[in-house]
This record gives sequence, structure tokens and C-alpha cells, in this order.
Amino acid sequence: MTSGHAQRTQGRLGRLNLVKYLPLHTAVGILLVVIDAETWWHAAVLGLGVAAALVAFSWWAMGGLFRVALPCLAVTAVVWLLGVLVVGGGTAFFGIALVGPLIVPRLPRHRGVAAVGLTVFVAAVGATRLLVAPGDVPEVLLNYVLIPASVTAVVTGLMFPNKGFYDMVTELEESREREAELAVIRERVRFASDLHDIQGHTLHVVKLKVALAQKLVDSDIDRVKRELREVHALVSDTITQTKELAYAQRRLNLSAELENAKNLFEAAGIRVRVDRETEVDPSAGELLGQVLRETTTNILRHAEACEVRITLSRSGITIVNDGVRAEPPPRLGGLAALRERVAGEGGELTVEQRDGRFLTAAEFPRRRSDAAL
Repeated sequence: MTSGHAQRTQGRLGRLNLVKYLPLHTAVGILLVVIDAETWWHAAVLGLGVAAALVAFSWWAMGGLFRVALPCLAVTAVVWLLGVLVVGGGTAFFGIALVGPLIVPRLPRHRGVAAVGLTVFVAAVGATRLLVAPGDVPEVLLNYVLIPASVTAVVTGLMFPNKGFYDMVTELEESREREAELAVIRERVRFASDLHDIQGHTLHVVKLKVALAQKLVDSDIDRVKRELREVHALVSDTITQTKELAYAQRRLNLSAELENAKNLFEAAGIRVRVDRETEVDPSAGELLGQVLRETTTNILRHAEACEVRITLSRSGITIVNDGVRAEPPPRLGGLAALRERVAGEGGELTVEQRDGRFLTAAEFPRRRSDAAL
């Protein structure tokens, strides 16, 4: 089924064909009628074939050929037969030599057989001229068999690449439409992933702080108040970030995410060690911040860590924790989505579990300007 974009493109090509070739076909058809017609009814018969050919060409150009294909083909076939046997006009094949090649390449199957059959039919009808002019064998073979059949075969052969061109245009337009749909889907997945980053992270932190407040409610009311204020501030910040995400204004700050991760780990009783080898490339900072946020959430949710080590390089981050559980690791859907996003930016996200430690590392290729330093 042809897509809307492909239909519009074919419509534009069809209108272009009408403007370019319909006047030419009309002029050629009228000229041939004038050359061959000796009486008014000869002109009427030959003109009918030209008219049928022009109708078929117009409908072909506009993409509706098969609505008129059979009537036009029948009319031009009869006109060719009358032209051979009655009118004596060797150019009466004009109609069928135009209509037939328009139809054959668009058949669903057996196009080669149909092309041969059309050529043979034109030649066979032309040969019937020998029934009324048995003494003019060379002229009949040349003007009624060889020339009409050759022209029909050549025009039919030329229409096959034309059909291939239209098919290629259709495929390209459908490919563009699929690419546009995939772009929309990718954007929706990106939005869902960002929303998960924001709200999933916040909910787990709120859960942690509320649990802490419940433990301290009878022993340290001031700490409980502070934790609740932080929960309120965190929820307010999440609302702001969600609005920014909805309006495509959200940008993660790696330094802020690093500070937030340290505070969360310390609040959960997890030791944190941060090593900065150098300043982080700003172009990689946002995605590295997303990796850090997602990893922080996963450690708080799934690990039983006592220590977390975060290492920052020019274009990468490595987070290692010692909280690997005995059972198989959970499926971390957030990191799986991030791996695709990191790969889309030319980077690589590595997730490994070994020797009682869980490692998450993201690395982007160094820019040429960096490599030259």
C-alpha cells in the first residue's frame, strides 16, 4: 500500500508528465491522422485511436490507469485492425503502441510474456494487410509488420525502467516516512527514559528519607524535620525538572549530580570516594550525569553496598560498588536504555559484575582537538 508521501510525490511527477508529454502526444497523433486519413470517416476512426491513447496516458500519469486500461486497449486494438484492413494507414498502430506499453509494466505478474504478446499481436494484425494487398509483400512487411512491431517493442522496453523509477520513488518516500515514524518513536523512548530518570530516582530517594524519618521520629525530631524538608525540596525540584523535560529545557549538570549522589550515598551509610583525573568534557557531561544518576538509583535499590568509588576522566565515568548480592543480578532496564543512547553518541557503556563488585562505566571517544594536545 502506497504511503501518503509517496502518493503526493507520484502525483507531482504525474502532473509533470502531463505538462511535458501530453501536448507532444496530441500533436503527433493529430499529425498521423492528417497523414493517413483520406476521408472524414477515416479521420474519425484514426482519431478515436488517438483519443483513447491520450485518455490512457492521462490516467496513467495521474495513477489511475487500470480504471480505463481495458476499454482503451480494446479501442486502440480495433483501430489498428481497421487501419490495416480498411483505412490502409500504417500509422494506425500509434494508439496501441502507446496504450500497451503503459499497461504491460504495471501488470502484477507475467510482464515479460505480456510484452512479447503485445508485440506479436501488433505484428500479426499488421500481417493481415496481406489479405487485402497480397501483391505488396515487401511494403506490408516493412510498414505494417516490422515498423509497428519494432516501435511497440522499443516503447514497451523503455517503459520498464520508467516503472522501476516510479517504484524507487515510492520506496524512498515510504522509507522517509518510516524514518520519520522511527524518529518519533525514538523521541518517545528518550522522553520516557528521562521521565524514569527524574521520577524513579526521586521516588527511591523519598522512600529512603521517609524510612529514615520513621526510624528517628521518637529519638531525633530535629533530624526528622530536616529530612522532611529535604523531601519537600526534592519533590519540588522534581516537578520543576518534569516541566523542563516537557518543554525540552532540561539539561543535567554532572557536578550537581555528583554532589547529589555523594549526599544520597552518605545518607544511606555508604562510603563514597570520588577521583577526578581531569576536567570532564562539557559535550559528554550530560550523558555522564545520566549514567551517574541511573547507577546511583540502581545501587540504592538493588545493592547492599558499603563503599562506592566514582572515577571521572576527560570523557568517561566509572562507578564501582561492593554491594553485589549472591543471587543473579537484576535486569537493569534503565541502564539498557542508556546503553543505546550512549552508543548513539558514539560512546560505549560497560556493565560488569565480578569479584564481588559491580562496575558501570561510560566512555566517549576523545575529540580530535583533545587527541592533538
